[in-house]
Amino acid sequence: MKYIVGYPIKGNQTFLNSLIQNKESVSEIYFSWGDLPNGRSVRSAFEERGAFEIQMRQSEDLKRLSDEGFRFNLLFNANCYGKESQSRAFFNKIGNLTDYIQRNFGLASVTTTSPLIAKFMKENFDGIDVRASVNMEIGSVEGIAYVARYFDSFYVQRELNRNFRALLRLRRFCDENGKQMYLLANSGCLNHCSAHIFHDNLVAHENEISEMDNGYQFRGVCWDFLKNSGNRDTWLQKTNFIRPEDIELYESLVPAVKLATRVNASPSRILNAYVNQRYRGSVMELLEPNHSGLFYPEYIENSNFRRDFAEHVMHCNQQCESCDFCASAMREACVRLAEDSSQKV
Repeated sequence: MKYIVGYPIKGNQTFLNSLIQNKESVSEIYFSWGDLPNGRSVRSAFEERGAFEIQMRQSEDLKRLSDEGFRFNLLFNANCYGKESQSRAFFNKIGNLTDYIQRNFGLASVTTTSPLIAKFMKENFDGIDVRASVNMEIGSVEGIAYVARYFDSFYVQRELNRNFRALLRLRRFCDENGKQMYLLANSGCLNHCSAHIFHDNLVAHENEISEMDNGYQFRGVCWDFLKNSGNRDTWLQKTNFIRPEDIELYESLVPAVKLATRVNASPSRILNAYVNQRYRGSVMELLEPNHSGLFYPEYIENSNFRRDFAEHVMHCNQQCESCDFCASAMREACVRLAEDSSQKV
């Protein structure tokens, strides 16, 4: 399996070395540019170091990776671009940026949530794969067909990662219509999050929001939901991540899977786990967001998962309300940190 890997927002030389060491397994490297809104917060990076310093570091890193032969994916995946969303000045800006990246580093693809940006790319940049962001939550043949004229490829809705029948249907439709599909492997988001769109909108407007006298902060409803111990027992069935050990089950469905590594504390750990297709440690440490702090002193040991977990959930009847399989698998994998760190709960 090949991997589409995110360039860390704060830069990370150790991770660059890991990328180079594993470049035969890396299909593309995706990244955002400057303070242009995208699907992840960038303010923390600019607050730690100046924006100019961050941009110079990124340019140096991309040049190094380009010289190593990596392919790049540029992100225009913010959920909202506000009043600029349809302006000529905005399209001139992203057109100039795309041209700059293409000339200086090479550019294989662009990922966006905007059908207008997709249309602009198709009309002005030949040879660039235009990809629908996972934030568009495309999970049906109809969802692909509606915007097929704008996009060459699609990230599939996270919630379908454990639904082989639905994935196979999308695979067949893509094959019949000259499209490509990809998956996001290590999302820690809860399935069907009611606040997902709201949260993505906040991230897109974070620069404006940070200048206000704000009465509330918002991290996502998942944190409050999982603080309730009664809800934590259902965490596994409410998530959609694919374990490194189970990646081979998807090789007939997609040519590559995306790894969320841009804001994780240890992106090298994620990359190495998926390239090696095995990991020993808390499975939450591989995910974005990482909720492991809410479960302390317990954690879900990845190597304790039953071998048939992925095969089972990919082909089950999806009747989670009346099934105990995931809850049982989670209990078996759960470990409590104590004097004997191997003590099961």
